[in-house]
Amino acid sequence: MNYKILLISLFTFIGITLKAQIPPNYYDSAVGKKGLQMKIALHNIIDNHTVASYSSLHTHYQTTDKKANGKVWDMYSDVPGGTPPYEFTFMTDKCGNYQNEGDCYNREHSFPQSWFNKSSPMKSDLFHVYPTDGKVNGMRSSYPYGEVSNPTKTSLNGCKLGPNTTAGYSGTVFEPIDEYKGDFARTYFYMASRYYSEDGSWQNNAMVNGAEPKPWALNMLYQWHIQDPVSVKETKKPLKS
Repeated sequence: MNYKILLISLFTFIGITLKAQIPPNYYDSAVGKKGLQMKIALHNIIDNHTVASYSSLHTHYQTTDKKANGKVWDMYSDVPGGTPPYEFTFMTDKCGNYQNEGDCYNREHSFPQSWFNKSSPMKSDLFHVYPTDGKVNGMRSSYPYGEVSNPTKTSLNGCKLGPNTTAGYSGTVFEPIDEYKGDFARTYFYMASRYYSEDGSWQNNAMVNGAEPKPWALNMLYQWHIQDPVSVKETKKPLKS
């Protein structure tokens, strides 16, 4: 595990989000630490977070994932700086049944819940469970994130499903649009630290070993983090815990 990449990314994120609503001295115990010791310090800081119920997530989304126009901030359908193909109204458009894109939104475990056996508190952890279009959520399924050159499916905003082109894995992956890749990368960095040493029963699969991204995935996620820096979306809303 390349802790250097992971922890540089985490501290970059921390440095920017300190401008948001993090309490004074919140990260003091991690300052000056390196490598695994810093990761352990970060884990201890964010461990035992306030757990929301799974049924309450739709209510929380109205605060944590709301666009400036009041609509649902769906990273699988949004077009930053452009016109999205559709938008959702909170509660009114939550799934239910769906057949097509734009029918409704539901709760997307960006870190698939099958990877941690659908257990709590991960199942309802707002740091990785996002509101997304039901159809695209189903298209993503539990495939790893990756990069796709020849997609078998493409969503209306440009998310792609197909064979991975990132060195280290060639199976089927889901690629979000460039403008949100950093968001998902930092979500995975969070999972790796929040659930460090608590992931013994989780899956070892193509992308992760427990909560830890595998080397090919970690390198890719780090590049996503660099290419899509922390945005207003991530700093100008209440913390999700």
